Amino acid sequence: NELLTLGLEALQNGHTVLRLKQGDPYIYGRGSEEFAWFEERGYRPTVLPGITSALSAPLFAQVPATSRGVSDQVLICTGTGRKGKAPEPPTYNGSMTVVFLMALHRIGELVGSLVAPSSPILREEEQQKVGEDQVFVNGGGWPEETPCAVVERASCSDQRVIRSTLQFVVQAVEAEGSRPPGLLVLGKACEVLKGRGGARWVVEEGFGGFQGLDDVVGLHGGGGEMREMVAERVRDRGDV
Repeated sequence: NELLTLGLEALQNGHTVLRLKQGDPYIYGRGSEEFAWFEERGYRPTVLPGITSALSAPLFAQVPATSRGVSDQVLICTGTGRKGKAPEPPTYNGSMTVVFLMALHRIGELVGSLVAPSSPILREEEQQKVGEDQVFVNGGGWPEETPCAVVERASCSDQRVIRSTLQFVVQAVEAEGSRPPGLLVLGKACEVLKGRGGARWVVEEGFGGFQGLDDVVGLHGGGGEMREMVAERVRDRGDV
């Protein structure tokens, strides 16, 4: 709460306070909690929307979140629950794209829970009858051949995409190493635009999301200013 306290003190002294977050402040950004915190103290923040990496990173990796006839649902999940506890995996749905944020540090455990068979949740009275030596896993029931993609440092010059399946993605990350921050995209939409050509996994290096931008902005004038702005932001921050 140190940052919130500093912000409150500045407001009380007549200053304007900007709380800058990456992406969408309400998608795992604690934005709603901070909004309520200031409102309870007599200050109502103005919240401006951002673009969450859960949607922009797959786009830069040429993975459409939805695609007609392939994926008609998008689910955004966290790979790390409260106090580090692993959240329950989503149940398999062949027409759904799932994006896991904050999950690559425990990708082995996550994938294990996703491919584990789905079992019914025990009622409370049944749980009391379960011995301590018995373990019941409510897995997601996802097929091992489900396509997936690890997208790391999206929009940065050293962006990397690892395309694989649930069967081999853990092995791929172990072999290629980690390059945080990153996320895991899961579902058939991962192979709509780009496939693996039968390989266990393929690695794509570099960011090409702004290819052709010079030509586009040049058609409408002001191309030089736009190019310089984009180049400066990419140079200084490595993202947009």
